[in-house]
Amino acid sequence: MPDAFIEARNLTLGYGAANVVANLDVEVRRGEVVALLGANGAGKSTTLLGLAGVLRARAGEVRINGARSRAPLHRRARAGLGFVTETRAVFMNMSTVDNIRVAGVAPASVFALFPELESRARVKAGMLSGGEQQMLVLARALCRAPSVLMLDEISLGLAPMVVDRLFASVRDAADSGVGVLLVEQQTSRALSIADRAYVMRRGSIVLSGTASELSSRAVDIEAAYLGGVDLGSPASRTAADIP
Repeated sequence: MPDAFIEARNLTLGYGAANVVANLDVEVRRGEVVALLGANGAGKSTTLLGLAGVLRARAGEVRINGARSRAPLHRRARAGLGFVTETRAVFMNMSTVDNIRVAGVAPASVFALFPELESRARVKAGMLSGGEQQMLVLARALCRAPSVLMLDEISLGLAPMVVDRLFASVRDAADSGVGVLLVEQQTSRALSIADRAYVMRRGSIVLSGTASELSSRAVDIEAAYLGGVDLGSPASRTAADIP
């Protein structure tokens, strides 16, 4: 079985007449956290939608377990793909425990991961705090034992302490063999749990490297991809190349 569970090769994606992502090469291997960094509008969420099978490839391909795949999301999910979108996908009028059960997950496994949810088991999900909702969504995904888990801005709008709890669970999952693709705008926080990272700008990968390489230049990277400094041709630079 190939080391990479999911890969994009020369992948182009878009909406209507416009391409949003072009000639993208990304891979996620088992047991690693890969951070996908970039400003709003860089193409990060579109990349996840393409990898998940929600968007069809306009060019290039997505490979799952080394084989080209054109399967829709539900088939990729059955093959081991987990996907947490940036919208906290809970059933607001259902209780916490019913939200867990509808996902086909044992409540005990969720409560073992996030014990604070157990006392909220009978509370409607719409009455949970934002952090509790995100714990619920993440726990449902993790407890389904995915081969690879794609996470879109799970820290958005949450207190640092809650984010630390979420990210610790993500790191633990990777250490147990799950491949994780983490979309984030908080560079330093994402790199603190990542093994590798890609930086996107205007639909292309402009920088890649290990988390330790990029962490040492985090301030420069943030200035470069958020402040509009030209990083050069797509996929041609490493962290050491940043001026």
